[in-house]
Amino acid sequence: MSASPTPDMSDPWIRRFRPRPEATVRLVCFPHAGGSASYYHPLAQSPTLLPDAEVLAVQYPGRQDRRKERLLDDIPELADLITGTLGPFDDRPLAFFGHSMGAVLAYEVAQRLRERTGQEPCRLFVSGRRAPSRFRPGTVHLLSDSELVAELRRAGGTDPRFLDDEELLAEIIPVVRNDYRAVELYRWNPAPPLSCPVTALVGDRDPQAPLDEVEAWRQHTDGPFDLKIFPGGHFYLNTNQQGVAEVISKALADSGHANGEQGRVSARGDAR
Repeated sequence: MSASPTPDMSDPWIRRFRPRPEATVRLVCFPHAGGSASYYHPLAQSPTLLPDAEVLAVQYPGRQDRRKERLLDDIPELADLITGTLGPFDDRPLAFFGHSMGAVLAYEVAQRLRERTGQEPCRLFVSGRRAPSRFRPGTVHLLSDSELVAELRRAGGTDPRFLDDEELLAEIIPVVRNDYRAVELYRWNPAPPLSCPVTALVGDRDPQAPLDEVEAWRQHTDGPFDLKIFPGGHFYLNTNQQGVAEVISKALADSGHANGEQGRVSARGDAR
């Protein structure tokens, strides 16, 4: 862990909804396909989250305040850019949380941190996503606009009011299609398992993340692995916010990363 100055929170990639200068660990959250940093605002405000854990949410290009920027439909490129922007924030331990496409990105950024610095996040939380080694072809990005909207309604992660507004839809559809293209064309590049602990979270009725394929995340770490199952579908988080915050808090506390006792995990598996 480097002794860097206070990071610049004006970074376009990072949003901090509830500053916690006293935080001893930072939880970097990666949104789902079509999602934005604001999806993690409730988690940042949750009274259940440890008071010494600060939420940093990643803002991908092409949405909200970055809507005029070019969309990126390549997971490795996104992971490279996100990894590069995290340096100023490593003055304290980093944990990663990613949902759906965000889980893939969190994993790929963790791999890049290990390659570039020899260290990993102190813990990786992967939500609503099968393990990288479990490939399944996807064609959502090839659907017509109307079919894509129907898919969004089925998945339940988008406010129905947005889907009923033609002007908003004109902004949403290109972003969603782009992100689905990125994650559906993603192919895992076999790599040695991580050393950090991994916690997988999933809804018990999630058609996109069967339990056996989620449990396969166990193969991607040599550290401890835990699987947490919640009632609900792909966006089980929406109705289980307190439970998710409790899982995150307990995992960080149990591993000692929420009280400053440990830093990031080195590639050898020891705490730094």
